[in-house]
Amino acid sequence: MDVKRVKDYLYWLYYQYQLVTCSYVLEPWEQSMFHTITVTVLAMVVYTAYVFVPIHIRLALQFFSQIFGSRPEGAV
Repeated sequence: MDVKRVKDYLYWLYYQYQLVTCSYVLEPWEQSMFHTITVTVLAMVVYTAYVFVPIHIRLALQFFSQIFGSRPEGAV
């Protein structure tokens, strides 16, 4: 891939992000605060999903396997 095309595409994505969030109208210090808060919230959401979603899926599978009549794990 051409480096210039990748750079242009990333710039275009950032421009779209600014248009969607209306952050292009903010002053530079406001933009940095907004981006910091946005990245922090996004990181917390990703971390929470990574840690807790597998646990909830496992518990849901156990719950539904008991409801729909499969044998308990200790029964032979």
